[in-house]
Amino acid sequence: MSHFVHVIKKFPRVFWISNIIELFERWAWYGFYNGFFALYLTSAKEDGALGFSNVEKGTIMGTGSMILYFLPVISGAIADRVGYKKMLILSFTTYILSFFMLSRFGTFGTIFAAFILLAVAGAMFKPIISGTVARVTDRETSSVGFGIFYMVVNIGGFIGPFVSSMIYKNSWDAVFYVSIAAMAMNYIFVFFFYREPAVEANGKSLLQNVGIAFRNIGVTLIDWKYVLFLLIIGVFWTAYNQLYYSFPVFMEAWVNLDKMAVTLGLEPGSITTVTISSLASFYIILFQLIVSSVTARVRPLNSIMTGIFILAFGLAMMFTNLNPWLIALGVLIFGIGEMASSPKTQEYIGRIAPSDRKALYMGTAFLPIAFGHIAAGWVSGKPYEVMADKLFLLKKAVAERGFDIPEISASFTQTDYYARAQELFGMDSQQLTAYLWSTYNPSKVWIIFSGIAVAASILLFLYDRLILRGREVDGNSRHQ
Repeated sequence: MSHFVHVIKKFPRVFWISNIIELFERWAWYGFYNGFFALYLTSAKEDGALGFSNVEKGTIMGTGSMILYFLPVISGAIADRVGYKKMLILSFTTYILSFFMLSRFGTFGTIFAAFILLAVAGAMFKPIISGTVARVTDRETSSVGFGIFYMVVNIGGFIGPFVSSMIYKNSWDAVFYVSIAAMAMNYIFVFFFYREPAVEANGKSLLQNVGIAFRNIGVTLIDWKYVLFLLIIGVFWTAYNQLYYSFPVFMEAWVNLDKMAVTLGLEPGSITTVTISSLASFYIILFQLIVSSVTARVRPLNSIMTGIFILAFGLAMMFTNLNPWLIALGVLIFGIGEMASSPKTQEYIGRIAPSDRKALYMGTAFLPIAFGHIAAGWVSGKPYEVMADKLFLLKKAVAERGFDIPEISASFTQTDYYARAQELFGMDSQQLTAYLWSTYNPSKVWIIFSGIAVAASILLFLYDRLILRGREVDGNSRHQ
């Protein structure tokens, strides 16, 4: 304990300010992204949302999120050249403008453009605070420093969606305004308290620095074993990202959360889809240190394989039943899988990187996340729509019964379509949902999502046994 207190006292003020900035940025981002955004894109227009298809949702979220994780290689090089504070101010301003545009726009093209702009804002921000933490910590303080940083990320990742869960049912726009307010708070911290960390100039121009960043990526991608590892981890992220892409849409369409609320002594409607989605970050806050203490004694690859397999089981529980308590348990199992696998991925990359190229290898760790987002967008599009989208399945049932219901339009809304279907089927809303569930079994979509995760775990096992031959690779051995 005395050593921990000693380390805590060594952190400069900019370390704590940086963590506060990170907390508000994560509040703003996840308050909009975790659960809410997928619902906003796909919910009915007459309810104040956008009414896009799952294919359109997957295209918007997948493309934008891919850019978010790919661009930091450029934005990090720019930040080193123009200064961290200037990039933070530009990022906050772009964030706020993008959130406002998303709240005002309504067509696919304009929403797509606004989300791309938001992704650019996030890409400008992403390398700066982590870079600040890295620059103001040393060998003695870095482990505790990044542990605090990771905890703060998840605190913001829980607060944002939790607040959104309480307000989005009354006003979609309010979620965007809260995100704007959270992001605007960071102007105070960056203008009055944030101090630029010392950055050693390399004498290169901006374009030269960007060129160096891409050349460094090329150096690491010559290592075919490392590239194979990144591709397998990209498969894992494809499954993981269904927490944001498909799970909220599935919950909102099929699961009644009011019984859970009443059991807890709460008013019906007080527990929402976004509430359940936010549990993933809450579980990490509670259990990450415990899981990390267990996995510390395990080979990184074994921990990653086991964690992905556990995550696959959690995904299955999240999509195979209508019991909100079991779904919440599934989110917990999903979270345990994430806690066992995601941090160990970073550790493994750090181990296999040659001692003189660790920074280069760590700089490419975002590539599988970018790949996972674009692939997750596709999987949550047409495959999900055909197997589990409620409106798609209702239209299928209407056609099979030979009923005639007008197509959804400005004068005949999605709500009108459901109401007319209930009349023709002679069922109320809950009965119609139960009929569609039992007839078309939308829960079978779990096979795709869990199957992708299991495939990643199996591929990693084969990679370990056939490529690495069960040997732990480190930076001093030849990995090519």
